[in-house]
Amino acid sequence: MMLSRLKAKSERKLAKQICKVVLDHFEKQYSKELGDAWSTVRDILTSPSCWQHAVLLNRFNYPFELEKDLHFKGYHTLFQGSLPYYPKSVKCYLSRIPHRLPSERHQIGSLKKYYLLNAASLLPVLALELRDGEKVLDLCAAPGGKSVALLQCAYPGYLHCNDSDSLRLRWLRQTLESFIPQPLVNVIKVSELDGREMGDAQPEMFDKVLVDAPCSNDRSWLFSSDSQKAASRISQRRKLPVLQKELLSFRIAHRSAIKALRPGGLLVYSTCTLSKAENQDVVSDILNSCSDIMPVDIKEMARTCSQDFTFAPTGQECGLLVIPEKGKAWGPMYVAKLKKSWTV
Repeated sequence: MMLSRLKAKSERKLAKQICKVVLDHFEKQYSKELGDAWSTVRDILTSPSCWQHAVLLNRFNYPFELEKDLHFKGYHTLFQGSLPYYPKSVKCYLSRIPHRLPSERHQIGSLKKYYLLNAASLLPVLALELRDGEKVLDLCAAPGGKSVALLQCAYPGYLHCNDSDSLRLRWLRQTLESFIPQPLVNVIKVSELDGREMGDAQPEMFDKVLVDAPCSNDRSWLFSSDSQKAASRISQRRKLPVLQKELLSFRIAHRSAIKALRPGGLLVYSTCTLSKAENQDVVSDILNSCSDIMPVDIKEMARTCSQDFTFAPTGQECGLLVIPEKGKAWGPMYVAKLKKSWTV
């Protein structure tokens, strides 16, 4: 069967070395912020053999044979509960046991059939509630997984994918070429702007804005091969919330995602870190400083997703924090949903 052939191709295991500098730093911070939950989260984050990988099927080159094999092998679709917003066009499968299909190779002129991802990374995309014809901005889009997921949800009138890193931007372009047919590519713009300047470049242009912000990526940082580089990352970590707020808030020289969002539009802020300073504190500062930004209650998403994800308390109705545990090794993923009001 197709799945068996793919599995045979993926039988390579990478030896991963935990970076003690990073783990010690996380231990001090997250044992305070997460309490007893940290020991379970730590065990998953430091054990790649426990990690799970969801399979997002590409509706533009649908793999019917693979889907049959996934069912046969006991995979099930994510979000079997009734989410407030879940397009029928989105098909994402996972197994209860850790297993990873190989990534498909990029071939010019040929669309890939599936995208491998951390299932929690779909939550920011679904929270955005994208509809056909809307104008959407993916402000920090590379490597492109969330842009691909957005296009599984709806046909936007205009999708602007931006990233300020030139190397990551090439990765983004290749991802879009690998998953999106040419007619749809015509409504997609890719740019290399500093995200903090987007508001000035396109004020009140977008119906929906996704800010999947640069953050201290907990999973990858734990396996930094260079301890000196890891120590440097940790020392720079305190500066990340400043950048994250600048990406969001037009109070910083009138630049940002908020200025690019039209009145009445939705903005979703997300990170793949557990850090309260980069998550709840950033969103709280924005809500306190921007009078036309309102929180949107997102608790219903947590209730309907509880069979697939484990959530830690955030103290915010507009914010969710997915934490990994055995059998649900998704996250970390923080998601906050905000709305721009019509009047200040």
